[in-house]
Amino acid sequence: MTRPIPLKTDEPPAASPPKPRALAWFLLISVALIWGTSFILIKRSLLVFTPFEVGTGRIFLAFLFFLPYLILRRRDFPRDRWLPLLGSGMLGYLIPAVLFATAGAHLNSSLSGALNALSPLFTFLVGVLVFGNQARLLQIVGILLGFAGSVFLVFFSTTGSFAFNGYAFLIVVATICYGFNINIVARYLTGMPALTSTAFTFAMIGPIALIGLGTTDFPARAFAPGSGTAVVFMFILGMIGSGFATILFNRVIQLTSGVFASTVTYLIPMVALLWGLFDGEPLFWPQMTGMGICLLGVYLMNRK
Repeated sequence: MTRPIPLKTDEPPAASPPKPRALAWFLLISVALIWGTSFILIKRSLLVFTPFEVGTGRIFLAFLFFLPYLILRRRDFPRDRWLPLLGSGMLGYLIPAVLFATAGAHLNSSLSGALNALSPLFTFLVGVLVFGNQARLLQIVGILLGFAGSVFLVFFSTTGSFAFNGYAFLIVVATICYGFNINIVARYLTGMPALTSTAFTFAMIGPIALIGLGTTDFPARAFAPGSGTAVVFMFILGMIGSGFATILFNRVIQLTSGVFASTVTYLIPMVALLWGLFDGEPLFWPQMTGMGICLLGVYLMNRK
């Protein structure tokens, strides 16, 4: 669910991105389906496990997904980049996973998916304020619209009355973490192959997630009668959502461009919304209004 939305960069005319292929579209839609489904899987996993167990558990399972590759490429570990890898892992995966699970225990999955659309906005904002990237007027307008949309989602209840939603704010914090992560990757890890950097990132945080799980009663819950379905959802979240989908997303970037790959931001909330409706979650006008404003802001920010 996570996810690495790449920074938009100005490329010279001679190096225009290749035209998206049919395979790229197929992979992009597959990633959107997987990541958009993550929110309902979190909701289902929380029927048995605590939010902390769901967050740390999915990261540890993703680490296990990459473990065979890590064993084969163990000699390639870049010791001089351990700190950016650790920072990327904590801010891009482990902390957001716990925050999303905590919020998911109290929010509709459709609302969580809508707030996730703020990720590229914070990626851009952190890049400008912290990493010194340049901003254009249209991008600034997009940022302002994104914040306006988040106000609807965080500060207004389903009936439209003013009421601060602290759990929705946790997802906003998670998207801020995503913003820092992508800028760290862009600044310090671009020289590494995408699969290698992702695998070594999970190598840094997988053991931390395991230590976190060790402080809980996760084994007792996992082997309790009737917990089998939630365990399966956890495996899908970790192995498929945090592991396999990341590889597919990196392949989309290789086939096309970061700008094309970032369109997954528009698709994820739609998938989460459909799953929410299928699960019987109510949908109210503040959610629709906030989601629409956020997506409009992301669209303007990505315009050339």
